[in-house]
Amino acid sequence: MKEKIIVIAGPTASGKTAYGIETALKIGGEIVSADSMQIYMGLDITTAKPSKAELAAVPHHLISAISPVCEFSVADYVKLANAEITDIINRGKTPVIVGGTGLYISSLMNGIDFTAQSQNPEIRKNLQKISETDNGKSFLFERLKSIDPETADKISPNNIVRVIRALEVFETTGEKFSEYRKKNNKGNPFYDFDAVYLDFSDRNLLYERINRRVDEMIKNGMIDECKNAYEAGISGTITQAIGYKELLPFFNGVNTIDECTKKIKKATRNYAKRQLTWFRRATRRLIRDESLTEFLDAHRV
Repeated sequence: MKEKIIVIAGPTASGKTAYGIETALKIGGEIVSADSMQIYMGLDITTAKPSKAELAAVPHHLISAISPVCEFSVADYVKLANAEITDIINRGKTPVIVGGTGLYISSLMNGIDFTAQSQNPEIRKNLQKISETDNGKSFLFERLKSIDPETADKISPNNIVRVIRALEVFETTGEKFSEYRKKNNKGNPFYDFDAVYLDFSDRNLLYERINRRVDEMIKNGMIDECKNAYEAGISGTITQAIGYKELLPFFNGVNTIDECTKKIKKATRNYAKRQLTWFRRATRRLIRDESLTEFLDAHRV
């Protein structure tokens, strides 16, 4: 019999962290993060990592786990997450997967075998060089839109890692990334996943939560955190975090802090919208308006 793994997923600002901790405390569990930005070291406020009190309440894994300058793929995440899950189970605890990166979660739950996926380092290197030129990122994203609009619709133009990966697959295999994934996504899950996705029937309620959280993050020092990182010359994927890149015009004296704050809120709302679309396509149950009572009761120890 496969071990039972709990997954709590949903859009940004939906309350995943609190529900994950509540669930872990009730069942004697430990949390494995499924967040593509929180896995990197740095920008703790900007990427909305759990607070020190939250981290102390329940053991958390895969938060601030790797350097932002390291290349990191969904295949790397699945490998690390499976290792953490195995360790937690071996210690007699229950893993609770908590996060909002749909690709990480679906790949982990479906037990996808990435070893068979075609890769071409030379093509990836050339695409990376293009992305570093003026307007290179927008050029590559527009190219992806023309080749594979289905995939482009699911990826932020700023997520250059995934844009490059999709183009790499197309140039290596001749197949659209959307078609390639469908064909290769028939994995063999190692565990029995029980997943819920936090949903909002009133989207405006979620947007209000997002706006309040951005204000709170700024109050807690996000601007200084990003400025210090900017002056230190940080590089790597972490620079694509929502909040950091929207503050760059302020650091360069182009926009006011109010203008940048509005852009952060808008970018976060747009990201949440994409997340909602992803999770609503899932075959697992949706829990609306943050009600987890029934789910928690079913897993109470």
